Amino acid sequence: MSAPVFLVDAVPAADDYTLDGPEGHHAADVQRLQPGETLILSDGSGGTAAARVTHAERGSVRVQIVDRRTVPAPDPKLTVVQALPKGDRGERAVQMLTEIGVDEVIPWAASRSIVQWKGPRGDKARAKWEATAREASKQARRPHLAHVAELHTTKQLVARLRNASQVLVLHEEADLPLSQVALPAAGEIAVVIGPEGSISPDELSALKEFGEPIRLGDTVLRTSTAGPAALAVLQARLGRW
Repeated sequence: MSAPVFLVDAVPAADDYTLDGPEGHHAADVQRLQPGETLILSDGSGGTAAARVTHAERGSVRVQIVDRRTVPAPDPKLTVVQALPKGDRGERAVQMLTEIGVDEVIPWAASRSIVQWKGPRGDKARAKWEATAREASKQARRPHLAHVAELHTTKQLVARLRNASQVLVLHEEADLPLSQVALPAAGEIAVVIGPEGSISPDELSALKEFGEPIRLGDTVLRTSTAGPAALAVLQARLGRW
């Protein structure tokens, strides 16, 4: 089994380091790491340090750094625009997307989204997505944390997507399958996932600025599974899987 990952503000410069706080509690009291076992310290931005536990006590572990590395960010960057789904499907989508390798998730307030993020309730919902991405990044042993952007309106989304190298809008009535779309070698690939009621005609019209929509296959997937399915296809086509 690969070594577990624990997040730190910065990769330690000294070879001896004490991991405490919430991450230290998780290492010592939840995973119960013992002297001689290994772990990975990560700053979430590509900096990692392999370390060996030398001492464990309640709430913290002391480690000896044995190797430091800097992992470059993936290129092209993979972004998924996720229309707000109902219930806990958003968190499930973020978890799967993060495990599969998404770099950024953009929450989208689509016109047909039943759920609305407003005020404290919206802040709490986004915080859950962030926490889910953080924990899923650790579970997947990722050197770079997946990022959850601020909630976007359709107007804000269109402006944001103009920075991408390629935008892939998934729609069940499209003709061209994702498997046949030419992909850029660098930059950012953004995939747009609509809500349960699908992307509205007005939104689809606005998004056609980036080209015709595409499809995954003949079946219609839930909004919470379409993104992970598309991302898996992209990871394979980019040669990462």
